[in-house]
Amino acid sequence: MSRAATAVARQEARDLLRTLVTTPSVSGNERACADHLVAFFERHDREAWTDEVGNVRAPADDSALLTSHVDTVPGEIPVEIAPGEESGEPSLWGRGSVDAKGPLAAMAVAAVREGVSFVGVVEEERESAGARHLIESGREEPDAVVNGEPSGWNGITLGYRGLLSGTYVATSESGHSSRPENNAIQDAFGWWGRVTDAFAEDEWTPVFERVTPKPVGVEGGVSDDGLSVEATMEVQFRVPPAYSVEEVRERADGELNGGTVRWHDFVPPVMMSHRTEVARAFRVAIREHGGDPRLLRKTGTSDMNLFARVWDCPMVTYGPGNSDLDHAPNEHLPLAEFDRSVEVLAAVAATLRGGS
Repeated sequence: MSRAATAVARQEARDLLRTLVTTPSVSGNERACADHLVAFFERHDREAWTDEVGNVRAPADDSALLTSHVDTVPGEIPVEIAPGEESGEPSLWGRGSVDAKGPLAAMAVAAVREGVSFVGVVEEERESAGARHLIESGREEPDAVVNGEPSGWNGITLGYRGLLSGTYVATSESGHSSRPENNAIQDAFGWWGRVTDAFAEDEWTPVFERVTPKPVGVEGGVSDDGLSVEATMEVQFRVPPAYSVEEVRERADGELNGGTVRWHDFVPPVMMSHRTEVARAFRVAIREHGGDPRLLRKTGTSDMNLFARVWDCPMVTYGPGNSDLDHAPNEHLPLAEFDRSVEVLAAVAATLRGGS
């Protein structure tokens, strides 16, 4: 599907950004924000709709698929244009301005300008229901994917660690606390201590290259009937490309000495080459707009991990904003940075279309 380039004025792009940030879209409640995106595409004679799970679909030339997430984490930040904390430049303050409505709006504008495909996905901040539906619904593989997350207008993210989540459960007979035998709570903490030791690295190992184990929830105590002691621990592991998710799971299982683990989320790590056509297009576009390209590796996990598991095409993650402000109470995006990111994305889309 091919479309001619369509002009979008800078002020219209900024207005779209402000509309999206002003419209709350906490995970699971993205519909109003999605409707604004659909209306934006329709105003520019682009077909767009929301699918079964709420994703915004705007198909066009598949030489590039621009995709970012519509949802945000909770937290109210008054929406206003005010000086940024570091730069002093006019910035849009508000929840989602950085993560990830800045990238989302920039991609929507670039997709309209250059006639390439766009998808705004839902529930990325939970378990990526939108991205999972997109790939499981049988959407054809695009020629290239640009995933939207804050990298700074001159940054290109090529790698993310994977994610492994599990629930540890242990049960023991109740008894007086003076007894020497471990109870379930001790078994849980003992297992976690052994796991932490198993993945320990020296201080010189970069965080991106480490397995990072993290407990994210613990409950324990005597059962309601008073006959047992129970312990439950929710755990997560961030997995670098040097490991597979399966290797991390097997090592953690090997440290069990009482209790069991139910593993329930497997997201493999991803590391893309800087030599792909899409990465080269970004480096050229950033330089043409006065920037020095930065190649990044992120210690978290994104929808790019999921896309890379299914689609064998080049990918990068890109978007305006300082990722240190993700989920923060002072989240804000310099408007000049947003403008530059739109130009970079449009230039990349034009380059990729020219090569299709």
